[in-house]
Amino acid sequence: MALLTTLACNVQASEIEELRAAVDAMRADYDARIAELERRLAVAEQNASQADYSSPQPVMSAGSSARSSAFNPAIGVILQGQAWQYAGDPAEEPVPGFPYGGEAGPISEGLTSGETELIFNANVDDKFTAWLTTALAIEDGESVVEVEEAWVEATALPYGLGARFGRFFSNIGYLNEKHSHTWDFVDQPLPYQAFLGDQYLDDGAQVRWLAPTDIYMEFGGEVFQGSRYPAAGGDNSGYGAYSVFAKFGGDVGTDNSWLAGISYLDADAIDRPSGDEDDPLLFNGDSSLTVAQFVWKWAPDGNWKQKNLIVQSELFWRQEDGIYEVPGNTPASYDTDQEGWYLQAVYQPFPRWRFGGRVDGLSGDDPGTVFDGTPLADPDDDPRRYSFMVDWSNSEFSRLRLQIMKDETRADDETQWGIQYIHSIGAHGAHTF
Repeated sequence: MALLTTLACNVQASEIEELRAAVDAMRADYDARIAELERRLAVAEQNASQADYSSPQPVMSAGSSARSSAFNPAIGVILQGQAWQYAGDPAEEPVPGFPYGGEAGPISEGLTSGETELIFNANVDDKFTAWLTTALAIEDGESVVEVEEAWVEATALPYGLGARFGRFFSNIGYLNEKHSHTWDFVDQPLPYQAFLGDQYLDDGAQVRWLAPTDIYMEFGGEVFQGSRYPAAGGDNSGYGAYSVFAKFGGDVGTDNSWLAGISYLDADAIDRPSGDEDDPLLFNGDSSLTVAQFVWKWAPDGNWKQKNLIVQSELFWRQEDGIYEVPGNTPASYDTDQEGWYLQAVYQPFPRWRFGGRVDGLSGDDPGTVFDGTPLADPDDDPRRYSFMVDWSNSEFSRLRLQIMKDETRADDETQWGIQYIHSIGAHGAHTF
């Protein structure tokens, strides 16, 4: 009997030890799992905080891209640069037959750091948000700081209304308001360069209305000082340009979305320079531009990160009526109609890699023999360009791009190619559709 009691005690002790060991093992495993989950939660929270400002996912926007943030203000930096090569001598003059102004012109040959953008944005209070973009660049060997954007937007207006005032990119066309680091190619299409000086940026005010409909419908108008190309001189006591626009969009199933629109810009010019900086052509008169746009985006099940295709096109019609001061200070009447267009497609077959093609062109009336020998002389052929690009994005914060372009805008065709880098740090708002 004593032997049985001893054996039972030993068995119970052994079971207790096994149970205690099992509990300890479970506790250790539980603690490890909790620690791993806490680590993953911390990483997810950090990534979410960064994604609020860096994600390039397309969103339908009623205007402002400024967003609330843990930063006050949110601060971001965009670093850009390229190495560009011409097969022959780089052309320095604008495209023949079309007055160039603003920031338009050929890409600089060789290694260039491009513009570095400093972005500051924050909510002012419960009714206003503010945005500031400064551009840092090297011009003629000297550092230049320029206020690119500086605007305030009302965020609490009723009935779908929105308002912005300050210095900002106009809503004319599809690409005009997009920052250069969001472009799909190194440069802007030819119509933007010829008709808007690359991008129309000016001091002014904007009012928008987002309709309460199932599809996206937005209407708006802008008034500007008129001090920048295609305007100049701030005519009409500093109200020298205005624009109106309408945009429509929606989804087709889960895979497709679209955006269409039409816009109109009217600008008055006083001594608007174009051509040679040392001996420019000066224009006095009216410039009007109409732009029609269409964009189609496709992504399987709406998952744009894995695979997507974007096809977009814009058509431009410009009419200018006024007087040019040609060399020799001879006034010459200038009344022309000009057209421009581009069509491009960008395809991402798998994450990180994109491939794109673009064709763009210009055409217009012959302004007359009085302009022979000037940059406005009628070209022999309509200008055309053909571009191909491939880019690789290690993350939403960095991109490397290779672009090859056949330029048929001048008497001699030119082949160009180059590489570009775009890197961002800090806070950065989501991009519009």
